[in-house]
Amino acid sequence: MEVNGLSNMRTTNDTIQKPNCAKLHADIGEFDPWTAWAYKPRTISMLLIGACLLIWASGALDPTSAASYDCVTSVKRGIWAMIAVFLAYCLLQAPSTVLIRPHPAVWRLVHGMAVVYLVALTFLLFQNRDDARAFMKFLHPDLGVELPERSYGADCRIYVPENPKSRFINVYETLFDEFVLAHIFGWWGKAIMIRNEPLLWVLSIGFELMELTFRHMLPNFNECWWDSIILDVLLCNWFGIWAGMRTVRYFDGKTYEWVGISRQPSVFGKVKRTLGQFTPAQWDKDEWHPLQGPWRFIQVSSLCVVFMTVELNTFFLKFCLWVPPRNPVVVYRLILWWLIAIPTIREYNSYLQDRKPVKKVGAFCWLSLAICIVELLICIKFGHGLFPNPMPSWLVLFWTTAGVSFVVFLLGWTWQIHRTLLKKRQ
Repeated sequence: MEVNGLSNMRTTNDTIQKPNCAKLHADIGEFDPWTAWAYKPRTISMLLIGACLLIWASGALDPTSAASYDCVTSVKRGIWAMIAVFLAYCLLQAPSTVLIRPHPAVWRLVHGMAVVYLVALTFLLFQNRDDARAFMKFLHPDLGVELPERSYGADCRIYVPENPKSRFINVYETLFDEFVLAHIFGWWGKAIMIRNEPLLWVLSIGFELMELTFRHMLPNFNECWWDSIILDVLLCNWFGIWAGMRTVRYFDGKTYEWVGISRQPSVFGKVKRTLGQFTPAQWDKDEWHPLQGPWRFIQVSSLCVVFMTVELNTFFLKFCLWVPPRNPVVVYRLILWWLIAIPTIREYNSYLQDRKPVKKVGAFCWLSLAICIVELLICIKFGHGLFPNPMPSWLVLFWTTAGVSFVVFLLGWTWQIHRTLLKKRQ
C-alpha cells in the first residue's frame, strides 16, 4: 500500500487492505521529505490551537462580549462550535479507512460529518412535522415555505402547435430542467464507484420502476413516457454510465508508479504530481459476482435496494420538509452522500471478497445503512396524511408477484445447489 505517492505499485486484483500507518509514516519521512510533515501527528499542538480558538469565539476571558448576543444566536453559535469540536476530534483521532488519497485525515473528517448528519437526522425524527419544517429555517432562511406542486406528466405532447413560445415547449422545459444534469453527473459518479455496467443498468431501470411505483404519491415522479424512457434511461443515464465506465477503464489500464513530489525533476512534474494526489493511489477492481450463489445474489441485491432507497429518500425528504430542488441544502446532502458512498462501496466490496469465516462490515458501511434507515423513518413519519391516493391495484399485484417470484427463485437455486452437493458426496 502506498501513501502520498512513494511506493512503486501496479494495479492488482487483490482485496483492499488497510495501511500500516506506522510503517507508512516512516517511509514518507525517508523518501519524500517535502510532504512528510503532513503525516506526522501533531494532536497536542492542534488541541492547543483549538483551545485558543474556543477562547476567542466563546468569549471565555471576556464575558461582557458574550452577553451581547441574544439567546437564539448564542444557541446557534454553541451548536456550531460543538459540531466543530467533534469534527476536529474526528480529523485527528478517528480511525483511518481503506482510502488514503488525498490524505487519510480527509476521510476521517468525512466520517465525522456522517456521524453529525446521523445525529441531526435522529434529532429531526423526534420532532413533529410542523416543528421539523420550522427547524429547517435554521439551515437556510428560504426553507419552511410550502412548495408548489410540479408534475412532469401533465401534458405529454411532444408537439404543441398552439403554444406561442415554442411548439416543442414540453421537450424544451424538460431538457433544461435541473434534474438533467443531476442525472448525468449522478450516474457518472455511480459508475466510478460501482464499476460494473450490468449492475449500473439494474439500478437505472430499477429507479425508473420506483418512479412508476410512487408516481401516485409524488408529483415529481409523474413523468411522460418519452421523458422516463428516452430522456432519462436512454440518454441521460446512458451517457452518465458510458462516461463513468470510460473513466473506470482509464484508471484501470493505468500503471501506478508513484514518485514523491520532491523527486520530480521539473516544476511541471511537481504540479502534475500534486494534482495526482487527488486521484486514486491504486485502482482495485470490484468483483461483485452476483450469480456466484444465492447468498451473494442477496448481498448484491441489498446494495441495489439501499442505493435506490437513498435516492427515493431525496425526493420524499424534499416533499415532506418543503425543500425546493435548487436549495443549497439539497446540494450539501448529495455531496455528503457522495463522499460517504466512496469509502462505503470500497468497504462493502472488500467485505464480499473477504473469505474469513468471521468478519464485519466497515464503519462507513454501518453509517451509510444507519443514515438510510433514519432518513426513511423520517419520510414515513412526516409523510402520514400527505399521500391520500392509494397505490393502484395493478402495482400491488405486480410487486407481490415480483416478491414471490424472487423468493421462489432463491429457494429453487438453493435447492439445486444442495442437490448438486449431495450428488458429489455420493
